[in-house]
Amino acid sequence: MNARTTRTLAAALSLTAALAISGCAGKAEPKMTVSGAFMPQPVNDKMAGGFMVIKNGSGTADKLTGVTSSLSDDLQIHETKDQKMQQVQSMDVPANGELRLERGGNHIMFMGLKSTPQVGEKVTVELRFEKAAPVKVELDVKDRTYNAQTPTAASGNHH
Repeated sequence: MNARTTRTLAAALSLTAALAISGCAGKAEPKMTVSGAFMPQPVNDKMAGGFMVIKNGSGTADKLTGVTSSLSDDLQIHETKDQKMQQVQSMDVPANGELRLERGGNHIMFMGLKSTPQVGEKVTVELRFEKAAPVKVELDVKDRTYNAQTPTAASGNHH
């Protein structure tokens, strides 16, 4: 082989290897979207809850693994089982499904608030996932008694 053939062959092998490696990355990264994000106005600066629906628009399951915010240095992911709340390291976000963080159920817990947000303000959080890119979310601070309407909730006015 001459030098030109060797260079051409080397380039072709490099390109083939690059394509093979990128193809081995597997399925596309999950795409997360968030709706209905809110925080009831905290009673004090000790703790607050965060609620939302995280939708996974991909065929790849993922996990919510962490949350950060400038409002608190200690954000926790909590699950509620048998009416008991406990911290967990992650929560599943099913492929083409959703993770509901809602009152009385799974939620985000802000511990040791740096300030007490008021109704009408917004609190920014960053959701971290095992596979998907981080997602910044603004939680609307709502009245303490606010509860988001869910598609499964009974229709009618409940004021």
